[in-house]
Amino acid sequence: MNKLFTRRQFLRGSLAAMAGIALSGMFRFPYQAEAQSAQPAFDLDRRVFHLSNGMQMPILGLGTYTLMNRVAESSVLSALENGYRLIDTAAGYGNERGVGQGVQKSGVGRDEIFLTTKLWPTNVAMSDIDHRLELLEMDYIDLLLLHQPDGDYVSAYRTMEEAVRQGKVRALGLSNFTATQIEEILEMAEIPPVLLQVETHLRHQQKLTAQYLKGREIALEGWSPLGGRPNTPIFLTDETVQEIAGACGKTPAQVIIRWHLQSGRICIPGSSSADHIRENIDVFDFSLSEEEMERLNGMDRKEPFFPEMGPRDEDTLAVMQSLSMTD
Repeated sequence: MNKLFTRRQFLRGSLAAMAGIALSGMFRFPYQAEAQSAQPAFDLDRRVFHLSNGMQMPILGLGTYTLMNRVAESSVLSALENGYRLIDTAAGYGNERGVGQGVQKSGVGRDEIFLTTKLWPTNVAMSDIDHRLELLEMDYIDLLLLHQPDGDYVSAYRTMEEAVRQGKVRALGLSNFTATQIEEILEMAEIPPVLLQVETHLRHQQKLTAQYLKGREIALEGWSPLGGRPNTPIFLTDETVQEIAGACGKTPAQVIIRWHLQSGRICIPGSSSADHIRENIDVFDFSLSEEEMERLNGMDRKEPFFPEMGPRDEDTLAVMQSLSMTD
């Protein structure tokens, strides 16, 4: 059984089971009831991404993939206590209730938190979005993504647009879509996606994807920024990463996260360890030199751990050429 199959089976299994069961003050975000168009911009100094609809999104957050409800609750609580304001979950993770309880117990104001969740597009109705809100114990979702380009994702996206109109969702995005599929959504969308979430790490840096998304005013957010739990040791023990970490007086994980941020990517490392959660956000008191960034950029092999998920360079390049995005 390969890793791609394992991840897909985990998500599908969680959805099936659910269907049967039917630093404090570091970030503040003035969310708008009606978001307005704006030029997207990554602001490392303020630690936010200015999305194309006018909203501000934290550039570093907590991912909760594989965390079950009780662990998700404690991890979210720890993250919010240590200054995180971006939390990422999904219907397929089966932990939205735990995430919501962690938010409630934190005492952090809802308007200070940016909450992302995802829907599986093969089964999307307004009742599914309402169920997300019920589990999270929230009145609205900041960013709602389509988790995979499966089924009738165009109809699913239309349902999500209606949820925005009804005030249940603030912004829409996509996860693991190719450039061709993104263009299909852009062609029909009345409320364009503001973000694409895809596998992004040192061996799979999504450079062409980033170029394409910039031209489409869509933010790039990397899942598994440290390689994902089974693969993280590959990067943390890498000689280049360790040398840079030693020179900076930081841990290998902190160097990798800082590299993501200096590259202009939103980053959501996941962890159930309070120590690692604290470690992963302690990345704003140093910077990587141009030479260090070049060394890390040079580690790109264009090798995803989940090769059947997300953009493919040949497809992205073809789309870019059709849009005259290339020289």
